[in-house]
Amino acid sequence: MADYKRSGDQMLSLVEACAGAGGQSLGLHKAGFSHSLAIEIDETAAETLRSNLQVRVAVGDVADSSVWDPRCYAEVDLFAGGVPCPPFSAAGKQLGTSDERDLFAWAIEQVAMLQPRAVMLENVRGLAAPRFAAYRQRILDRLDELGYVGDWKLLHASDFGVPQLRPRFVLVAMPASEMRFFQWPEPQVGARLTVGAALYDLMAAEGWKYADAWREAADDIGPTLVGGSKKHGGADLGPTRAKAAWAKLSVDGRGIADTPPDRRSPSFRTAPPRLTIEMAARIQGWTAEDGYEFVGRKTSQYRQIGNAFPPPVAEALGRSIRAALNHEGSETLRSSGTLSLQDPVYRALARSDEPLSLEDLIGAYNEGSASAVQQRLAAIRHDFDLHTIYVDGIERYLLGEFKGFTGQADHWRHEVVTRFRNRVS
Repeated sequence: MADYKRSGDQMLSLVEACAGAGGQSLGLHKAGFSHSLAIEIDETAAETLRSNLQVRVAVGDVADSSVWDPRCYAEVDLFAGGVPCPPFSAAGKQLGTSDERDLFAWAIEQVAMLQPRAVMLENVRGLAAPRFAAYRQRILDRLDELGYVGDWKLLHASDFGVPQLRPRFVLVAMPASEMRFFQWPEPQVGARLTVGAALYDLMAAEGWKYADAWREAADDIGPTLVGGSKKHGGADLGPTRAKAAWAKLSVDGRGIADTPPDRRSPSFRTAPPRLTIEMAARIQGWTAEDGYEFVGRKTSQYRQIGNAFPPPVAEALGRSIRAALNHEGSETLRSSGTLSLQDPVYRALARSDEPLSLEDLIGAYNEGSASAVQQRLAAIRHDFDLHTIYVDGIERYLLGEFKGFTGQADHWRHEVVTRFRNRVS
């Protein structure tokens, strides 16, 4: 395995939650960060991470105080993680706080104990949907209470040399003194890498005579690689729509092959090849030079790869965060959070000690109409207690408690995780 410790530069410390097999870890190592600790619930993924990057890994539920103590890692340079995606994924039910795997709000609470110089959390683009506007606003407001300025951005892996679209919604937060130097990484010039170009050497390795023609046929970036979870998904390239998209690139998405096509294999026009584990890793952004090896059976290996954060994207973000911490580059004027992602209805409710009428909320919502505000209120009810109160015959709304898991000892999540631990991922 290559050594990613940068000579001449001081390595910055890193605590990573829900580290998986190490896609984000690898990218951050290349950007100049070194793990103080990684936490991962899946033992096989933890062994992959440990064996490739020699990282200290605590194995278990990241929210279990017996697994690790955040206070032991206070003032770490970077707190990062890829907390579970199913609570927000458009491919699922988008249960948000009602999903036992939702750890985003919990992760923000760890900032109070870790007091890191920077925070980076990533998730699926579903978290950017209007359904979660109030949830996102609560995250920004809580960070502000803790002394951090947070900002969200949707990044596409294909802009950073990864041969798939793979949109990821990323939160970066720092104290204002550092955040004013933070610049989101720009798409790399000439970064577009097609599936054919990325996999040609692997497809041709066993003498497949159609490899050159296949490379020309696979002349586009791929759809998002889908790893699935322990509840759903297996060693194939995703749901029907994803398989159809792979078929257009002359790839059979119905499974993962043990070996690449050889000189006896038919044309891709007759029988499109399936990806091997090594090919799937290449699609996710690992390179041959990384020398990365995945532990476990084929389904586990594919799930580790498919659920990873692409290393090149993590590296680009890591370099931007490192530059901000070093106060490199010009200062940037920014408001707290991305304006289009804020929720004015939630903010009005959160900042008022008195119940607000529909008319009050329409006034707070610049784009507001009665129906638009009602839609916002319906979304807020998913993740917050919202009380309806009648004052002088007028219906008013008062924001109650957040329903999400933030570390409460008596939260229902604990029982679910204890009973179904082998299905939590």
